[in-house]
Amino acid sequence: MIILGLDPGLGTSGWGVISAEGNRLRHVANGQIKTDPSMPLPRRLTNLYAALIDVIRAERPDSAAVEEVLGNTNAQSTLKLGQARGVVLLAAAGAGMIVDEYHPSTVKKAVVGTGGAEKRQIQAMIGVLLPGAKVAGPDAADALAVAICHAHHRASAAGMMRRLQAGG
Repeated sequence: MIILGLDPGLGTSGWGVISAEGNRLRHVANGQIKTDPSMPLPRRLTNLYAALIDVIRAERPDSAAVEEVLGNTNAQSTLKLGQARGVVLLAAAGAGMIVDEYHPSTVKKAVVGTGGAEKRQIQAMIGVLLPGAKVAGPDAADALAVAICHAHHRASAAGMMRRLQAGG
């Protein structure tokens, strides 16, 4: 199973691709998509979409997972972030993938073991869980964490289904 993890943002969106076989994870690729803040919003969103489609075509993931975004005190920033998140969801779903969404605390708990983990703890665990991965930056690390979270949730769900089928 090839999983695409996405950490949406208007300025920078992170993406990470892993291969998951049961509980075994392997790093495939990661990166960050940056948009030019001097460009009009529609052009920035179009560029984000096109770059994500290029990643999807190149990496051919089976499924995608997106981190939910939390609002902040600046309503305008929250709105722009929501628009970028919509583009990320559209790119993945439009490519035919089922897209799951995870709250940031769920991602942190899946990767570090606690929902209140700090970014540096997440980045350290990425190095442990995906040895040898060269991470393109903090947004790419967050995207890999989302992909790892999704892999763990899928493995747990599959194990539960096997147990139910065996016992029922």
